Amino acid sequence: MRERQRYLFIRILEACNADCFMCEFALSRDTFRFSLEDFTDLLPKARDAGVGYVRFTGGEPLMHPDVVELVRAGTAAGMRMSLITNGSMLPKMARTLAEAGLAQVIVSLDGSSGVTHDVYRRSPGMFDSGLRGLREAAALGVLPRVNTVVGPHNYDQMPELQRVLTEAGVKQWELSALKLDRSIRYPDPDEVRAVCDPVYDADPETWLVPLGKRFYGDTPEEQERYFTESQTPRASRPLCHVVDDVIYVDGRNERMYACSCLPHREADGDVGGAPLRENGAISLDTPVFRAHADFFRDRGPDLCAGCSTTAAGYSDDVARLGTATPWQY
Repeated sequence: MRERQRYLFIRILEACNADCFMCEFALSRDTFRFSLEDFTDLLPKARDAGVGYVRFTGGEPLMHPDVVELVRAGTAAGMRMSLITNGSMLPKMARTLAEAGLAQVIVSLDGSSGVTHDVYRRSPGMFDSGLRGLREAAALGVLPRVNTVVGPHNYDQMPELQRVLTEAGVKQWELSALKLDRSIRYPDPDEVRAVCDPVYDADPETWLVPLGKRFYGDTPEEQERYFTESQTPRASRPLCHVVDDVIYVDGRNERMYACSCLPHREADGDVGGAPLRENGAISLDTPVFRAHADFFRDRGPDLCAGCSTTAAGYSDDVARLGTATPWQY
């Protein structure tokens, strides 16, 4: 039996009702929806592959008409179910999702108030809806988490956002660096460290402290690469351990990847990962997928250009401790 349970990510749609400036799915009206039938077919294969956590991504997963039934099906199969949302629809759906068995909800919040967050997401009212939804979900027993995309536009708000999220009872927080198809430049890296180091170094008994590595890197070498080359911190050498524990399914294109960061970093026209189906049937852990995972296990620490702070920290923790806490990814 596997020592660590795996995470299965499924991009169940690409449509979205938000207009986030950094996102490829902004205001998408794509009609694809991952079907309940395919998910039901996938579940026993995921269990056989050692999956214990399932996370729905998008687009905006709460726009999927069957999202509650998808959560219910995963829960009935013994999976701990999670989804990441912009939060706009969460207040009215939190109870139904909790009753279906949702174990964790992740809301994207990038500013310390609606004054800034709603501008970045170009979606009025989204900050207040997201925070209200997190509180309501937490009261229903759903683990509340926030993901924040941080860059030159908002890093100075992180201390205040830390206070807001701590007071709101949020239990997990990811700060991941802004990724664009151009260099990200900060006028004064020392100021970024002065503002954000205390956020990471805060007492976890009192404050909500971000998961994983610092978005600008933990070591002097990582910070130099980040501030001069826009290179986000990677899993440390010699191996990336994330690929042992993650299967990311791109439902629309029927591809699967060994990390949740890889499908968003491909060059135009470059088909990566592995096919989701073999001879028309959904298959996981195929030889092609294993070869893909093996490549990034060995080469990811040198090649990956879009690693998240949580992925990098997860890999390093597994390398150091041989284990990972629940929902650490």
